[in-house]
Amino acid sequence: MKISPKDYPVWHPFSQMKDFNSIPKLVKGQGSWLWDEDGAAYLDAISSWWVTAHGHCNPVIANRIKEQLGQLEHTIFAGFTHDPAIELCNRITPHLPKSEWKYFFSDNGSTSVEVALKMAIHFYTQKENAKKITVFALEGAYHGDTFGAMSTGERGVFVEPFMDFLFDVVFLPTPTSDNKEELFQKFDQNKSNHNIFIFEPCIQGAAGMVFQEVDVVNDFLAFIKEHQTIVIADEVMTGFGRTGKWFGSNWFTTTPDILCLSKALTGGFLPMALTVAQQWLYDAFWDDEFTQGFLHGHSFTGNPIGCAAALGSMDLMEKEETWKSIERISNEHQDRVSRWQNHESFENVRSMGIVFALEVGNSGRQEYNHHIRKPLFEAFMDARLLIRPLGNTVYLLPPYCITNNELELCYSGIEEVIQEVLAEKV
Repeated sequence: MKISPKDYPVWHPFSQMKDFNSIPKLVKGQGSWLWDEDGAAYLDAISSWWVTAHGHCNPVIANRIKEQLGQLEHTIFAGFTHDPAIELCNRITPHLPKSEWKYFFSDNGSTSVEVALKMAIHFYTQKENAKKITVFALEGAYHGDTFGAMSTGERGVFVEPFMDFLFDVVFLPTPTSDNKEELFQKFDQNKSNHNIFIFEPCIQGAAGMVFQEVDVVNDFLAFIKEHQTIVIADEVMTGFGRTGKWFGSNWFTTTPDILCLSKALTGGFLPMALTVAQQWLYDAFWDDEFTQGFLHGHSFTGNPIGCAAALGSMDLMEKEETWKSIERISNEHQDRVSRWQNHESFENVRSMGIVFALEVGNSGRQEYNHHIRKPLFEAFMDARLLIRPLGNTVYLLPPYCITNNELELCYSGIEEVIQEVLAEKV
C-alpha cells in the first residue's frame, strides 16, 4: 500500500509534495535493505542520506541503546555530565588529527555548523574586538539549513527565499591544480585581519560529490593559516570512514581548528552532532564572567541515549572488519570507475573511499535542478534502488555492510536506469 501525500499529515523534507502520486510506507530495515508494507524490498545505496553507516537495525548499536534506556534516558547537560558523553569524546579523540580537542554537543549537521560559526565569530568579536570578519566558503557548498549554515552555502535553490537575511560570504573555487592560482589570489584579495574558512574535506557532498585535490587543499590550508584564519572542517558527510580514512581532515597536514560531526556518528539510529574545537578556542571562553562563556545549547544537548548509539557505532568503527569492508567497497568502486571511464552515457566517473559518482550528460557539470533528476529518481524507485540523484549526479554512498553482490545490483541498476531514462528523453 502506498499513501497519497494529500491523505496524511506529514510534510516531507527537500521535496515538492505535488511531485508524489504516492509514498511507500516502510515497515522494516535490515542491513542494506528496507521493506515497505507490501513486502517490496529497496536496496539502500545511499545509507539513507548518509547516516546508516553500519546498515539498518545493527544489533551492536541497538543493544547499546537498550542498555542505556534502563539507566539514564536524559538529563539537563548544563551543570551535569554522564559517562556516555565522556566515553564518546575519549573514544573519538585518538582518531582525529593530532591536537587537544573539546566537544560541544548538538543534534544534527546543520546545528553543528551553526555552533562552529558562532564559536569562531564570537572568538573574534569577544577576544580580539574584531570590527570586520571575512567568511570564506567553497562554490557549490552546502552546510545545512539553519541561517548561519545557509549563509555559507551556494546561493541557489535551497537559499533563494532567504537571501536578504544571510550574511556575506566570499566563495572560492573548489581546490584543484587547474584553479590553484585563482584560489590563492581570491583569498589574498578578500582577506581581512580576521578570517573564517569553512569547507567539506576532500568531497563536497550536496554540491554533486565534487572531489578536491588533496595536495592543493594542503597548500591552501597552510597558506590561510598564516593569515589569521579559523578553519572549520564540515565532516558531517566525510567523517567516520567515508573517504577511506577516519576523517577527511586526516588526509591533510594542516589541522583544522573546528570539526563538525554528525550523520554516521550514531550509525543512523538517533540525531546527534558534535562540534569539536581545539583547546585554544575552548580556553578563550574560560573566564570569571558568565557573559564571557559560550552561551549556546539546546534541551537535548548530550542526550545519553544518543551517546550510547554513537558508542555502538564507535564499537563497530574500531573493528578491523569494518575497515576491510571500507577497503573492499573502495576497490569495487575503483574497478567500476576503470570500466566505465569511456561509457557513452556517463561523464566524470569517479570514486574516493566508499563514495562513487558520475554525471549524466551536461558536459560534466553538476546541476542540482537538472530536468533529469526527477525521472531518474522515479526510475530508481521503480527498480527498488534507493538512489537519490543530486540533480544530474548519480552517486553511491553505501553502508559498510553492503556485499559485493549488492554492489553489483547497484552498478547494473545505475546502467539500466540511466539508459532507460535517456532513451525516453530522445
